[in-house]
Amino acid sequence: MTPDATAISATYRAEVAHPDTVAMQTFGFWIYLMSDLIIFATLFATFAVFSRSYAGGPAGKELVDLTYLLGETLFLLCSSVTYGLVMLAVHRGKKKWVLLGLVVTFLLGLGFVSMEIHEFYGLVAKGYGPDRSAFLSSFFTLVGTHGTHVTFGLIWMAVMMGQVAVKGLTSPVQSRLMRLSMFWHFLDLIWIGIFSLVYLMGVV
Repeated sequence: MTPDATAISATYRAEVAHPDTVAMQTFGFWIYLMSDLIIFATLFATFAVFSRSYAGGPAGKELVDLTYLLGETLFLLCSSVTYGLVMLAVHRGKKKWVLLGLVVTFLLGLGFVSMEIHEFYGLVAKGYGPDRSAFLSSFFTLVGTHGTHVTFGLIWMAVMMGQVAVKGLTSPVQSRLMRLSMFWHFLDLIWIGIFSLVYLMGVV
């Protein structure tokens, strides 16, 4: 066997993940998600405690534009649907459809983050920053932490686009796409909680 063929063979063997390794990686990622869930649970509890601590500042109903928030929510929920289609394409070995689905999901997620940044900028411009009251501090912390997670998810997604394009749908790449799917759907569930507790309850 030539040196080039040996290198290619070694690369191929490195790309084929052992089933036990994939299972352990998935289990480890579940542990990470559970630790992340504890963080968000703490932030939800903190917001609940300070949700009426306005310190003379604005209340939730004075800040919420449900029409705007509905559009923001649709961006994220639709991105969850498109990522589900990505995983269907992964199982069928459709590389082009996987890439297309990742691009669409990325753009929808980017739209969500852009709207959230615009929302934060508008609040700060009005003098309603996180230092205005305990309510706003807990609001910015909870919603901003979720937005930061979505941003890291987008970076991860961009990396996976490159891996799919270069390496194809190898076993390790599929495993990473599955873990990204778990992370992305987890963020959708957290957002539903934020939308219900922070925004809808704020209006009520």
